[in-house]
Amino acid sequence: MSNWADLTTGARIKHLRGTDLTQTQLAEAADLSLSLIQKAEQDRGELSLSSLLKIAAALRTDTAVILGQQAPRRGMSHDTRAALRQLSDSVHASALGDWDGLTDPSDLAVLTEARDAAGEAYWRGDTPKFTALGAKVLLEGRARHESAQGYERQQIGLVLATTYQYAASSAVLLGQRDLALAALTSARNLANDAGDPYVSALVESTLSWIHLRSARAARATAVAERAAARIEPSFSRPTTAQLVAYGRLMISAAVAASRGGNATMADDYLSQAHASAARLGHDTDLYGTHFGPTFASTEAVGIAVALGNHGQALRLASRTELPRTMPKLARNRYKLDVALAQVECKLYDAAADTLVDVGRDAPEWVRHQALPGVIGKRLAKVSTARVRRVSEAIGMPLFA
Repeated sequence: MSNWADLTTGARIKHLRGTDLTQTQLAEAADLSLSLIQKAEQDRGELSLSSLLKIAAALRTDTAVILGQQAPRRGMSHDTRAALRQLSDSVHASALGDWDGLTDPSDLAVLTEARDAAGEAYWRGDTPKFTALGAKVLLEGRARHESAQGYERQQIGLVLATTYQYAASSAVLLGQRDLALAALTSARNLANDAGDPYVSALVESTLSWIHLRSARAARATAVAERAAARIEPSFSRPTTAQLVAYGRLMISAAVAASRGGNATMADDYLSQAHASAARLGHDTDLYGTHFGPTFASTEAVGIAVALGNHGQALRLASRTELPRTMPKLARNRYKLDVALAQVECKLYDAAADTLVDVGRDAPEWVRHQALPGVIGKRLAKVSTARVRRVSEAIGMPLFA
């Protein structure tokens, strides 16, 4: 695609409409005439502000994107754009107390069930379903939390905190850092208000990840390290919650240190994560956060890749077995690390096969990852035909 700002307004509308909507469907969704949509895409005449706002709402985007002031996320489907808008609306509306019309919000049991289902959808990479369930929890949960007291208020607060944490993770995957930070601010406040130090620690783990995705490795390390220091377990009689939260924070710190090129710090944090995983003895999850021996082993592969130890990464991968219960997103993120290690070790066919495997397993999620493009560029230096075949197999261009 050409530079987004260099396209005409009509070309941008046509691109955003894509193959998900016909011109007739866009006209109906925007409550505008078909002829107006046709003229808009042909750049015949000027769109009124009212028409521009209606088209932006129907395309689930912002007017700034249509006008070329900011570019859209590459390859984002109409369903994902709609889900992102719903996610943004629910995060902000719930935080601001905008839940007019909710006269009988769901109780704790229903909210907990919806939160768990939302978490499962998140780990499957089903953004539309996650957003629909998450929006219900955030809006109804905040309304219920407002009048709840005692134990009920505490538990609803934890349900809300973990749902906001999921929302933050989903937002950052879609490149929406400001939305992620807004959601995480609500998560932190609710977790602190509920008085659960381990949920608060897991919120900080997500914050560390957001900083890492924003190329702030030093800050990501510091956030994880400070949070871990507050909950460091006694290894004589640790609880499951302590081991999960501490282990995840040590992984966060190790990953951040590896991205900053500090092998010594990365190894130290990783060894503590392995110790927590070994003490735990099995894979588990705490409020939807997964940790255990498998998680520590797969993250060790990614850390080796980040440090440039590609041979070591493949050796570690050869000893790592992925259980069938491993969440789809975690599994495919690990496989992208393996594919990068394979291409750096000149195992081009293996890297291509791994990338195809990821693309077919999580076609929408992979569009929002940076590693496929990096791997594609490496493959293209050897064979552009191979890259074209992989691109066709996973249904997306590996690089522009």
